[in-house]
This record gives sequence, C-alpha cells and structure tokens, in this order.
Amino acid sequence: MTNGATVRLAFRIGYLGDAYHGSQIQPDVVTVQGELIRVFQNLKWLDPEEGQHNLVLSSRTDAGVHVRVNGGVVRIKRELWDALTPRKMVRALDDRLPKDIAFLDVQEIDEAWNPRMALHRVYRYRLEGIEFWNDPGEVFNEWLSMFVGTYDARNFARLEEGKNPMRTIFSCTPWKVDGRLVGFEIIGEAFLWNQVRRTAMALHRMSIGEVTQEEVQAALDHPEREADFGVAPPDWLMLWGVHWEALPLDSSEVGIECFSAPPQGPAVERTMRKRWREAARHEIKSLLHNEWARLGELPIVKHR
Repeated sequence: MTNGATVRLAFRIGYLGDAYHGSQIQPDVVTVQGELIRVFQNLKWLDPEEGQHNLVLSSRTDAGVHVRVNGGVVRIKRELWDALTPRKMVRALDDRLPKDIAFLDVQEIDEAWNPRMALHRVYRYRLEGIEFWNDPGEVFNEWLSMFVGTYDARNFARLEEGKNPMRTIFSCTPWKVDGRLVGFEIIGEAFLWNQVRRTAMALHRMSIGEVTQEEVQAALDHPEREADFGVAPPDWLMLWGVHWEALPLDSSEVGIECFSAPPQGPAVERTMRKRWREAARHEIKSLLHNEWARLGELPIVKHR
C-alpha cells in the first residue's frame, strides 16, 4: 500500500452541484475538485511538485447535478497519515470546505485501486420537477425496461470523440416516495456524458405525448440513425452513489424522504408551479444533507 514515503487514500464525498461548474477542475471557475485541492493545499497536505493531478475524483458530474456519494483518491505523506486519524482528517477538511461539500470518510487503499473503475453507479432523477410532467401509469415500467441491457447509447448521450458508446445498464426502475411516482433510478457500470439527463428527457417527452415509445425504441435499436430527444435540466438529477468492492455503497432504506406533490387541479397556474419547484429543489438538498449526516458517522478508533 505504500510508495516510498507516501500513502494512497480513498475518500468519499457528497455535494450540491448548483454552486459549481461541475466536478472536474477547470481554469477560472469554481469546481468541486478545485475546492478539494484548494483546501488540501492550504493544509499543506499535497506535494506541491505533484500539483492538482494528485487528487482524482471517480465520477464526473455537470454543473447543477447533486451528489449523495462520489469518491476519489489522493496521495499524501506516510508520516502525515500516521499522525492523523480518519476522524481528525474529516474534521479538518469539513471546517475548511464550503458547507455544500461533505467529506464523508477516508481510508488507506492499495496501489491498484482505481476510483474510476467502479462496479456500478446509481443515479436518481426526479421527473416530476420538469414542467408539465404527467405520470403515465403502468406503461412507465415498459418505458424504463427499454433502457436496460448493453447497447450503443450514442443517441442518449453527448458523445465525446474517441469514447466507446457501448454501455451496460443493470436496472432502470420507478422511484417512488410515499407510493407516488416521482422519477426513476438507473444503475449501470458507467455512463456517457448527459446519458441520464437525455434518458430523463425521452421519458418526459413520452409522458406528455411529444414522442412515442416506438420512436425511442428505434433510437436505441438503430444508433446509426441520429436522434435527439433533448437534455433534461440538471436540477433534478442526483448521483446517488458509486459502488466499489473495497468501498461498498450503503444500500439501507432511506426513511427520511418527504417530497411534496406538485400542485394539481384546474386552478393551478404557472406561478404556483414555479413556487412548488423551488420548494422541491430545497427538498432534494434537505434529503442530501440528512443523508450525509447519516453516512458520515466515523468509528471512534485511532489510526495505527
């Protein structure tokens, strides 16, 4: 696990995405990775000769996308790690990071561990937050099943040059809160850029009758024929978690969700819907803060 006088550490974090220009560091804008590097450097925990590439995140997220659990790796001096406990390290970072970034835990990891090579990733999208969403009923399960399997997903992604468009989706299921359909959960090995948001928009447009199930299925079956159903807003998307064998994702039932239903009825107009959406955004943030409080519990033991 060692490399000379240094040690590799795996960590997990959560964050609210609306204050950041995505997760990956970029010049002249605030990003999650950039904030982490800034605090590590202020604490003098990073080797200045290695620079920003010493701290790497697992999953890239766009501006506005919230994260319950993401992960990463960083290398620090063995002497420093031996002097710290995970509790002290988390507390020191938490005191200095913005309050919308939660540094959840940290542990020593071996040299072979790659944060980008996760067993699977879990996303949740709150479809009811999109304007004019309409619960389609039982057929929604059929729609979701179209996105399960291994297939060329180029029509449901912003495909980067040289990127393999083949992706494996293990499951795509309804996300319900108190028995009400609020969106969907999708689990896969890895996702292309915008893949979940484009999947969400296809589902939304089917729900309001703008496109048919047959059109969406054809876009999946024939990736060589270009199709574009649009990109859903980032506000309602959450990276729920990343699962590695060495750092398994917490799968316990969440009992704190209480999402208000969108206003209904003939008297509802756009001002009411706008106000509800703002409240719904706060509900997602409250959910995540509560999850971080639960997931961030650290053992009361000292590092050897």
